[in-house]
Amino acid sequence: MTYKKKPSWLRMPARSSEEAAKVRSILRKYSLDTVCRQAMCPNLGHCFQRGTATFLILGNLCTRSCRYCAIKHTEGVLLAPDANESNRLAEAAAEMKLRYVIITSVTRDDLEDGGAGHFARTMEAVRTKIPSALIEVLTPDFRGSIDALNVIADAGPDVFNHNIETVERLFPDVKPEAFYRMSLAVLELYGKLAPSTPRKSGLMLGLGESEIEIRNALQDLREKGVTMLTLGQYLQPTRMHWPVERYLTPDEFDAWKDEALSMGFVSVASSPLARSSFHADMHSGSDLKS
Repeated sequence: MTYKKKPSWLRMPARSSEEAAKVRSILRKYSLDTVCRQAMCPNLGHCFQRGTATFLILGNLCTRSCRYCAIKHTEGVLLAPDANESNRLAEAAAEMKLRYVIITSVTRDDLEDGGAGHFARTMEAVRTKIPSALIEVLTPDFRGSIDALNVIADAGPDVFNHNIETVERLFPDVKPEAFYRMSLAVLELYGKLAPSTPRKSGLMLGLGESEIEIRNALQDLREKGVTMLTLGQYLQPTRMHWPVERYLTPDEFDAWKDEALSMGFVSVASSPLARSSFHADMHSGSDLKS
């Protein structure tokens, strides 16, 4: 399998700065990981230079094997959640002077609550250390568990994010251990549990979806009450992963942003290098104030 050559607009310039080095040093100091590094995000250097990072909790091994994702997966026995990780993360966030903290995790189907309790403990630790900080959580589907979602809702994140990632037709191939309708149900159910909390989701484009399929997915999200959206270009991590079907142009992403806003989304980050957490602190502002 060969890579498609990346167009010029997907080449993020290399960045090295004192601020980025400081972020890396803090993460090492507190023995923390980021989804930026594990998922081989192209924006890693840019975000580190801005002094931001998306914290990855519950280890760096996933119990699922999605065909687009660079995070390693395993069918073996995983370690129990690190009881002190929540406090270390809060300390790191405070040292980084974060005002907007993003917490995500690998999928942990081996845990009875899918890791929801660890999410909640981490949010509590951050709020204790930085009371003024806003918190966004990007969660797995918890296999649709209402109990797990209740735990997250009770912890009260400022934004609840769960990505559907792709359109319904491609879902069984790209995310073989998950279900499109379950992800939509998670977003809908969370809205019933915490109606005042903005819900967010996102798609990768360029996996082989059609325009009508994208449009249908956006409409599905709106019908479930999602108001915040991210659209970005899929980038193939290795030759073993799902291939890129095509690269969308920046103009196409602009057009999708306009269409999404016309559908009723309040906040839309749509560009080739947009990712779920890229500049989330900036894109979330309008919805949190509305």
